[in-house]
Amino acid sequence: MEIKLTTKKVADALKGYEDNQEDGVVAYDGKLDIRPPYQRAYVYEAEERNAVIHSILHGFPLNVMYWVDKGDDLYEVLDGQQRTISIGKYITGEYSIDDRGFDNLTEDQQNKILNYELMIYICKGEPSEKLAWFEVVNVAGKELTAQELLNAAYTGPWLSSAKSIFSRTNCPAYGLATERQEPLMDRTPINQEYLETALKWISENNIAKYMGKHQHDENADELWEYFQRVIAWARETFPHYREPMKKVEWGFLYNEHGKRKLNANKLEKKVAKLMEFDETISSLKGIYSYVLDGVEKHLSIRSFKKIQKSKMYERQKGICPTCKNHFKQNQMHGDHIKKWHEGGRTTLENGRLLCAECNLKLGG
Repeated sequence: MEIKLTTKKVADALKGYEDNQEDGVVAYDGKLDIRPPYQRAYVYEAEERNAVIHSILHGFPLNVMYWVDKGDDLYEVLDGQQRTISIGKYITGEYSIDDRGFDNLTEDQQNKILNYELMIYICKGEPSEKLAWFEVVNVAGKELTAQELLNAAYTGPWLSSAKSIFSRTNCPAYGLATERQEPLMDRTPINQEYLETALKWISENNIAKYMGKHQHDENADELWEYFQRVIAWARETFPHYREPMKKVEWGFLYNEHGKRKLNANKLEKKVAKLMEFDETISSLKGIYSYVLDGVEKHLSIRSFKKIQKSKMYERQKGICPTCKNHFKQNQMHGDHIKKWHEGGRTTLENGRLLCAECNLKLGG
């Protein structure tokens, strides 16, 4: 790996700056790819982008940037995309600061920006080294997510195709999952969250392995077709929409139950009944897993509150109703008289305290 420190004036580095939004951003006379496939969209807030321009006008140093030398006098930004785009957007008139755009500045102020020297490390090496560089230099500003780092390691035609489906504003995956304004996901495409979720589902949490296997595929059709099957199955299996559905990990449920013959009407009756227990069930999204496999841990059932247990203790005068022995309160456990799975609620009226031994015998 070769790393060389150099400086470039803003006027040179940003010459020919062109922002095609999610299709890419270029500068340096078309030789600099500011947003390669593994980079995220522009995410700086107004305060952050303004700070970049203020730093330049005051002659303060910006953090060093990293470019990758791709050969043939072509480069891509490894670190510094947000700062570079902040400068580019300002000098091309896309925003102003205190009602003053670049064109409103005096000539000496404009020259101060254009002649400002950016410190840039030019990196040259094998593609396999890119992720290691990326993780090292990504220590300031908007830290990248795990998925964005994986994108850096597995860039190629497959990734470009996948991002066009899962990672753009109003992309096909977003449109499908939010159809009829009934979202089945509470994530956003722009920060790779849709892509990461779809990959997590199809790979059973082994995203790197899946991306490595498909890195050089011409397209991401397999992932897109899988995602469509998952969403279609979710809507067919649970046609009555409820807000907690947007938090369900549908892909994992589809992987496990997608080939089963399920009765949507019977499932709906079970879901409706369980939704009435919202004061008992901590995880309403877990209801959808529970009605499919019957495992209660999905529901995160709330235990009796401390004040309820204290009132039970006083009501029982410290006596365990099963063994009839007296215990201190901290030696007793809350128990549903009518069991939860039989419809019993976590209320004072349906609660009692058992000693540890009796509670264990009853499966508490």
